[in-house]
Amino acid sequence: MLKNLFLVAIGGASGSVLRYLVHWLVAKKPISSFPYQTFIVNIFGCLLIGILVGYLAKNQTQNETLKLLLITGFCGGFTTFSAFGLENITMIQNQHYQQAFIYTSLSLIFGILAVGLGIFISK
Repeated sequence: MLKNLFLVAIGGASGSVLRYLVHWLVAKKPISSFPYQTFIVNIFGCLLIGILVGYLAKNQTQNETLKLLLITGFCGGFTTFSAFGLENITMIQNQHYQQAFIYTSLSLIFGILAVGLGIFISK
């Protein structure tokens, strides 16, 4: 268990540092008020988690160490949006279309409402 926590921590720290660097680099040249930094991180994180999951499946690798380090740790530290994307694609692949639609809709609606409520509560 301690080894697993260490793998997730190392991956998560690395992902968080990369997320900060992307934000810093993109913010140096602001184009508009559109949040390009977050958008880039989220889309790249989704691409990366897809590549990792696809690679492990293609090579029939059940390597928990790689999954914990790269998928749970790195991608989780880089962006949780990648996990959200993976969960949705898994539901779609399993033909749980209604569940995917409900999960996506509720996540967006309640996520935005929760941020607003959090700001309201903190004032």
